[in-house]
Amino acid sequence: MKKVKKFKMHVKTGDTVQIISGSQKGKISKIVKVLPKTSQIIIENLNLKVKHCRPNQEEESGKIISFEAPIHSSNVMLYSIKNKIRSRFSIQYSTDNTKYRLLKKNWGSLLNKKFII
Repeated sequence: MKKVKKFKMHVKTGDTVQIISGSQKGKISKIVKVLPKTSQIIIENLNLKVKHCRPNQEEESGKIISFEAPIHSSNVMLYSIKNKIRSRFSIQYSTDNTKYRLLKKNWGSLLNKKFII
């Protein structure tokens, strides 16, 4: 059986990102789910797709369902709402060896609330 390789992701669930390519370019939202096996992410209220369900015996009528489809993680960049800047990130360590993710364009910007500078 072939082992599935998980890709290293530069974004995490709950991060605020800006889409940098595709039909939704320039829009800002939060990440709902990360799919590391396919290197894709699902973003809140963006990249909505419509699925038409046929009627069957259990459900009398058909439905139209809209859902958030995944996009590739390379199409987004981390975004700071406070400074209104999108940037790559850097990993820094404090004196007690705690790991922090900081934006490269402005070093004071914090990515996650659970990390403290």
